[in-house]
Amino acid sequence: MRRFRLSIAMAALVPAAALALTGCGDDASGSDAKGSSKGSCPGGKVRFGVEPFEDAAKLTPAYKTLGKALETKLGCPVEVQIVQGYSAEVLALQNGKLEIAQFGPLGFVFASQRTGAQAVASFGNPDRTVSSYKAGIWVKKDSPIKTVADLRGRTLALSDAGSTSGDALPRFAIKKAGLSESDVKRQYAGGHPQALLALTYGKVDAAEINTQQQATSTEEKQFDASRYRQIWASDPIPNDPIAVRKDLDPAFRAKLVSALTSLTPQDVAKVGSYLDVEPGPLVPVARQTYQPLFDLAKTLGLTEKDV
Repeated sequence: MRRFRLSIAMAALVPAAALALTGCGDDASGSDAKGSSKGSCPGGKVRFGVEPFEDAAKLTPAYKTLGKALETKLGCPVEVQIVQGYSAEVLALQNGKLEIAQFGPLGFVFASQRTGAQAVASFGNPDRTVSSYKAGIWVKKDSPIKTVADLRGRTLALSDAGSTSGDALPRFAIKKAGLSESDVKRQYAGGHPQALLALTYGKVDAAEINTQQQATSTEEKQFDASRYRQIWASDPIPNDPIAVRKDLDPAFRAKLVSALTSLTPQDVAKVGSYLDVEPGPLVPVARQTYQPLFDLAKTLGLTEKDV
């Protein structure tokens, strides 16, 4: 779903919202080498990084609501930062500038391999199961393209290199259909909305449109599914994990996970709406939840350098 390779020049974090800084329940005395006493907020606050899977202007108020609720649960300040992309977020986590970070599913694969980041929570359904979404390839309703195999020689709009639903999974579908990657003219549009628009404006023969983008664009009257046809859909993809830094104090890590998974559906509803998730809580996840994405990266030979 997300791109996960940007130039190092983009590695600076862009704070989107610094939430109200209230006093932390523990003072700085008795802190360890990481700057946190047992179970207290490390360094006096929790820094929460989020990849910009939507327009930052839209994400800021949604994550401000989530962050403020988390701040209340933890009893210490939570600073939300909408970062410039995967590279910025993974470097910040690696350099101890974030305590928690939300990655796209495939981005988490490489973040965990590079930094040891540990997935602890994701967006749940009302029944407390992990929510999911699907990748898809769409064509116009009157297109002669009926299957993925029919994409031979055709143009396909993808979102970003490294996106789970907008790159890796469609490429995997092409491979399974018996085509080589050179058989299809791939065009990276620069995002899920842009890929959809490339199809609606007739710039390409087909486009990836995942269920999240479909829901958002349908609600905004930018996409009418009756005028298009889906020729392929992926298996369900577990939604974005919220991960913690590997060297986070274990006592605080437990406190953080408890706080995240006790937030109410209302606390996370604004964020969930951008992920096409019915209002539900955050639920516990682990590395195993995302094993299919680890397998996909291995099958396609994906690395941070390759995408």
